[in-house]
Amino acid sequence: MGAIVLSLGAVAGQWLPNWHRGFGRVQRLETLDVGLQRLAEDLESAEYVTPNSVAKAPIFFGDKKTVTFVRVSNAPGTDPHLEFIRLAETVDERGFALVRSRAPFKPLDPGRPIEAQLYFADPVVLIRAPFRVSFAFAGADRLWRGSWADSGLLPTAARIEVRDAATDKVLALSTATLLHVDLPAECVTQKSVRQCLEEMRGQTSTQPPKTTAGVGNGP
Repeated sequence: MGAIVLSLGAVAGQWLPNWHRGFGRVQRLETLDVGLQRLAEDLESAEYVTPNSVAKAPIFFGDKKTVTFVRVSNAPGTDPHLEFIRLAETVDERGFALVRSRAPFKPLDPGRPIEAQLYFADPVVLIRAPFRVSFAFAGADRLWRGSWADSGLLPTAARIEVRDAATDKVLALSTATLLHVDLPAECVTQKSVRQCLEEMRGQTSTQPPKTTAGVGNGP
């Protein structure tokens, strides 16, 4: 009996650490999958909403580490309403983390910077180390850009690139999603959507677009 117990103890001592490491990897991948699904659902639900009656460009500001936009709230038990959403990478005691935060939508003062008027709350960590996430955006030209702002239109697609935080290697878990809305409502009823879009671009062309980076295949 003693020999059997010792043998079982030796086998368990060798097997349990490997099982624990394998279980941890599976758990991290499942958590990453849930976070990616939430990111994709948020981005594809972005609405064409301007900050006030003066501005013509929609609220959608994105770069590799941060995206801010407006969507209809999907919180259970509440009536549908618009809210600002921010997806941003931060660093805490556990390393890199992609945090989702939100704020109630309200018309913004055209005389003040938009970022200075947004107060986000309810932070929720979607993805954390050992994974990092970066964003890219594509328009009708199907070229990926590292930033998107002041274009007069929403991007047609957003790419969510997942990398290993230690090696910075891009992982096969990366994905892309199409936005449900990429046109202003007034262009939907026009005879020529292209002409309407050109007019929208002309109205927002007084502000130079932010620099873009990265070119790739279409979504």
